[in-house]
Amino acid sequence: MKADRRTKRESEIMAAAYKLLDEGGAAGMSMLAVAKAAKASNETLYNWYGDKLGLLCAMVARDAEDLRQQLEAVLAKGDAPLEVLDTLGPLLLEVLTSPRAIALNRAAAADATGVLGAALAQVERGSIAPMIGALCQQALDDGAMKEGDAQSIAETYMSLLIGDWQIRLVVQSMPAPRKAALRARADRALMLTWRLHGTAKP
Repeated sequence: MKADRRTKRESEIMAAAYKLLDEGGAAGMSMLAVAKAAKASNETLYNWYGDKLGLLCAMVARDAEDLRQQLEAVLAKGDAPLEVLDTLGPLLLEVLTSPRAIALNRAAAADATGVLGAALAQVERGSIAPMIGALCQQALDDGAMKEGDAQSIAETYMSLLIGDWQIRLVVQSMPAPRKAALRARADRALMLTWRLHGTAKP
């Protein structure tokens, strides 16, 4: 199968899997149900992903790659680090609180092996944390921030940005945030981080 055809087919399979996750949680997302919903063979799914956990991890990897590309597109503009954080904040929050992200987090909570949870954690460690840390280091180098190291500043910012929103969405104790709420939350996270570590108004 050609690469572009497989990519398209995988997108269809994952879209079907997300729909089933949304409707019935991880328990309702069997490989057979996904195969039927995507009009694919059960054999294809097992050949490509191994099992349901493998499919879920592949979904995490696909979303992580999409997020990485979005982040890199913002970084490529070459803006000052605090301006980049101002742009990235709402984007990150939108992705991390999206229905897809919440569906995967719910599935991870039901995964007794911990494999899916580890895959989700790696998205933050492998895709998000290095970029935010590099921006904070650049802000320190440029003199826009002080009083701390890049890692601690990045951790402060991410904690303020995400807070308990993901877990509250997972347990359905809050409605999905609107774009205005995402923007306000991101503004607050950056402002509070700057108050702790900044030397000039962002």
